[in-house]
Amino acid sequence: MENVVGIDLGTSNSVVAIVEDGVPTVIPNKGGYKTTPSMVAISESSKRLVGHIAKRQAVTNSVNTVYAAKRLIGRKWDSPATRAVQESCPYSIVEGPHGDVRIVLRDQVYSVPEVSAFVLQELKMVAEQYLGGPVEKAVITVPAYFNDNQRQATRDAGQIAGLEVL
Repeated sequence: MENVVGIDLGTSNSVVAIVEDGVPTVIPNKGGYKTTPSMVAISESSKRLVGHIAKRQAVTNSVNTVYAAKRLIGRKWDSPATRAVQESCPYSIVEGPHGDVRIVLRDQVYSVPEVSAFVLQELKMVAEQYLGGPVEKAVITVPAYFNDNQRQATRDAGQIAGLEVL
């Protein structure tokens, strides 16, 4: 039987769950927490950090730590929402080739779906360890107010993470 997970890709925290014997079960991460911070960082040694480990080093590595990427997903560079995030965050946000938003971490430029995919990959790995097998399909929640661009960018993040988004 294939494993299908549900993922709440949140602005601050994310959660992965599965239905076991008809009951939804939130899967704890490596630290035993049921939520994982929706944070991604690149360390001095260029190692990608996701979740709690990214959050722990955010104060000392703020310009290379992304949080609240969900506020940027599917947004255009010139949108008021992008400007608001840009004014309040320490990491670098730049314009992409098609007027989209990109994030710069340690001189590497990432699309917002790529950054979100790093969080999804972490949750996918947590689920695979819990289930003892591969996870290839997921339902990823999005807010009701998300527009089509934001919904598609979330689907793209899932695909980048190696998930078929249902």
